[in-house]
Amino acid sequence: MSIQNILVILRANEEQLRRLQEAAPEAHVLRQSVKTLTKEQVEQADVIVGNLPVEFLPHTKGLKLLQLNTAGVIAPYTDMAARQPGTVLCCATGAYGPAVSEHMAASLLTLMKKLHLYRDQQFQGLWADQGNVESPRGKQVLVLGMGDIGTHFASLLSDMGAVVTGIRRRPSQPPAGVQRIASMEDLDSLLPQSDIIAMVLPETKDTMNIMNKRRIGLMKPGSYLVNAGRGSAVDQDALVEALESGRLAGAALDVTTPEPLPAEHPLWKQKNALITPHISGNFHLPLTLDLIYEIAANNIRALQGKAEYLSRVDPQSGYRA
Repeated sequence: MSIQNILVILRANEEQLRRLQEAAPEAHVLRQSVKTLTKEQVEQADVIVGNLPVEFLPHTKGLKLLQLNTAGVIAPYTDMAARQPGTVLCCATGAYGPAVSEHMAASLLTLMKKLHLYRDQQFQGLWADQGNVESPRGKQVLVLGMGDIGTHFASLLSDMGAVVTGIRRRPSQPPAGVQRIASMEDLDSLLPQSDIIAMVLPETKDTMNIMNKRRIGLMKPGSYLVNAGRGSAVDQDALVEALESGRLAGAALDVTTPEPLPAEHPLWKQKNALITPHISGNFHLPLTLDLIYEIAANNIRALQGKAEYLSRVDPQSGYRA
């Protein structure tokens, strides 16, 4: 398939743009800021790299490939791809595993080792022992969402001596470091057995409020909740109750609902809550952006029949095909 124009609306350095050019040597590669983007540029593009603002989606009739820079795919993009069978939709699953999983592990260890309490003491000039700490070693870890990020997190926790069970939409063979892959039907029976619940789920109709009040009530006393997927997956009022009562040992949240979390929200006041402003992915780790451009270059080659697509999205489910 011929590619004439590649429009890049994601930040890029010369090396990253060179990778795209090498993938389609005859194409014109244009790097354009979203702030100055025009509908004419979108209409002329064969390939767009980056999350195209929703208001420009009606101008993508001739688009052959939309390469998103996010792992999650929201409805406007899947709706566009469903209406335009000639447009291939790919996400950036595969780019965020190292960054997000390391953030999750660091946040969990901060809570387990009480580093957040010592940090609070530091600003008060207090030298006080906070008592016993915990280790992931020997803990039962349940990972909801065994995609790229979940698999990376499972590997990190397994290397620390934890016993990891993963949950996918359908049971499958477990990857290295994972004892078992279960399905969502097993969730209620696994929650009371798990010391750590890690969530990296996309936002779909099936994942909204999946950790509701009833399921938070099923969690093992003294367990931890880590969420780096979507804030909408957790009933935050029920989580506040569980933290205030001391039934849960801690919660590490990189996502909330809404975002930003209002300053008066009671989650901010929870002693054993660690909240970060949805920054575990993003591009704070330079490797993430490099991996996105590797995926994009591969998919440009795939559009020409020279490779297999990576992270191609099924418009019906919103997941990787």
